[in-house]
Amino acid sequence: MPRPAMKRLPPLPALHTFLITAQCCNFTRAAEQLHITQGAVSRQIAGLESHLGYPLFLRQARGLSLTAEGLEWLPRVQQVFEMINGAVDEIGGQKRNLRLKAPTCVMRWLLPRLLQWQKERPDVPVQLTTTIAHGVDFGREPFDAAVMYGAPPAPTLGSRHLFNEQLTPVCSRPLLEGPVPLTSPRDLQQHLLLHPSHDQRDWQTWLKAAGTPLDTLGKGQHFETLDLAMSVASQGTGVAIGDWALIGDDLSAGRLVMPFELKVPTGQAYYLVYPERPGPSPALQELLDWLVEQARQR
Repeated sequence: MPRPAMKRLPPLPALHTFLITAQCCNFTRAAEQLHITQGAVSRQIAGLESHLGYPLFLRQARGLSLTAEGLEWLPRVQQVFEMINGAVDEIGGQKRNLRLKAPTCVMRWLLPRLLQWQKERPDVPVQLTTTIAHGVDFGREPFDAAVMYGAPPAPTLGSRHLFNEQLTPVCSRPLLEGPVPLTSPRDLQQHLLLHPSHDQRDWQTWLKAAGTPLDTLGKGQHFETLDLAMSVASQGTGVAIGDWALIGDDLSAGRLVMPFELKVPTGQAYYLVYPERPGPSPALQELLDWLVEQARQR
């Protein structure tokens, strides 16, 4: 009996491009991570969607979001590449990467530092997995360490404190110096507010501390990630709210400015966590120490 014809599989490079794009929901950021042009990213995604017969992303005026099909594809593609990476390590006999998990919200701070780490320590490679989740289960997930956001981790985990969350509004310098005033929190009434998530919690927290209620709060633009909100803010579209520590590089480079000095602690923080037993390896301990020192220098 003849075997049924095998379905033509999607090209692996396109699947990798989908994975990176889905993690940051931004063609420009995906192109930077993949070291290709934004147009090449767009063409690969379009080709993959044509191959599958349905869209994976919703292309909106202010960014990307995953379709229902895209959301179903993402964990499966992540698993495929994790299996491939594991096979390379096991079969090739290469030095095992340190496996690090981190939420997408910390990427603006973490990714440049990991790139710097790889320049300084190419003998200690780091494999980074990003996620929209903020937790980790070392019993089920194959990670050596993770970045966690929230309250202090459980005592069953080893942990290193990175920095506390402090919220502050940010915008582009052209917007700050433009014709519409932005000299006091009350002036935010005249500007589009950019939310880094679907809720309004961050803006509500900061405005309460500033003693400035706004009736335009619900009319702002909401985004899937902090990274996307900051990118739009840097283009002069509106005023975003973000964690001062995470966007420090943007402030130093002048891509964003703080119109007000007020930074509001939320009580939440970022931590490096790892299994308490058997504890971090010497290589992982070195990486953790280095990242903590980078956080102190912010």
